[in-house]
Amino acid sequence: MSSLSMKFMLFTSAVAAVLALFPIAAVGAGLKVGFYSKSCPSAENLVQQAVAAAFKNNTGVAAGLIRLHFHDCFVKGCDGSVLIDSTANNTAEKDAPPNKPSLRGFEVIDAAKKAIEAKCPKTVSCADILAFAARDSIALAGNVTYKVPAGRRDGRISTNTSALNNLPSPLSTASELVGNFTLKNLTAEDMVILSGAHTIGVSRCSSFTNRLYGFSNTSQVDPTISSAYAFLLKSICPANSSQFFPTTTTDMDIITPTVLDNKYYVGLTNNLGLFTSDQALLTNSTLKASVDEFIKSEKRWKSKFVKSMVKMGDIEVLTGTQGEIRLSCRVINKGSTGLEINNGPDSGEFTEIATT
Repeated sequence: MSSLSMKFMLFTSAVAAVLALFPIAAVGAGLKVGFYSKSCPSAENLVQQAVAAAFKNNTGVAAGLIRLHFHDCFVKGCDGSVLIDSTANNTAEKDAPPNKPSLRGFEVIDAAKKAIEAKCPKTVSCADILAFAARDSIALAGNVTYKVPAGRRDGRISTNTSALNNLPSPLSTASELVGNFTLKNLTAEDMVILSGAHTIGVSRCSSFTNRLYGFSNTSQVDPTISSAYAFLLKSICPANSSQFFPTTTTDMDIITPTVLDNKYYVGLTNNLGLFTSDQALLTNSTLKASVDEFIKSEKRWKSKFVKSMVKMGDIEVLTGTQGEIRLSCRVINKGSTGLEINNGPDSGEFTEIATT
């Protein structure tokens, strides 16, 4: 066994030991498929219609909505907090550096929410709408669908520091990625599976130019990236492009950039991974075994992908009388205090946002 593999195993064992001492509370309690079958039977259809209309105009919205759901769930759980706008007194998640200006799809959630409120006022949470929208995006981009357990309630807190402290970085190593996912009750395999979402969507230069210029404090390009691919990326993102061309983007998967398939994994083994975190999946034998599995069978990856999406959608959800059903996904309801005890990774303080 290589020293890298040994270190990886020791790291994951240490994380598991910590979690055993401080177990994550059971999540997903109260979620069920068909949650709105009586209270708002048209809810899921209305979300699907909003997503389909947006996808018809811009197929890139699918990747945006999947990522929006991921970035919501990894910060204080799947509570729709990523949708809340900043106020004069608070910088929200959506305006944190990992999210702004790269997150997109907010207008699709707004359209779905508006249509649902017209049919079923004060009934369907923004968190559930976001989970449905991600599912419908996967169906449109990957021709695969699944049932989404619902019953989430909306959170009242959204802070940029929570996003900074919880979202995985594109510069992450394998150990860092596994540790981050383990803290969310997701396995190393879930991490590899969900990374496959990078088969669609685009990225700004700032997320990967570390591999093109000054790699490891030298003038060299990361040797684990194809020289031809590096040449192409340099033509798109010249040095200092993050400063002078901040909106420039490139496809994350250059093989089939608009189709949700297994070509992301094929690209990795051909040195076409875009991020450090993508390449990290090949640096450990356990993770690489999963990559090789999904190269062999796209059907198997898709089957596991939708299961991992459902599992991710259960992270630290609010149910029952917790939270609220926001009337607008962008603001907490009038009369909400915006004051709660934060029991997540940033616990120990009260966090307050302005009422609306």
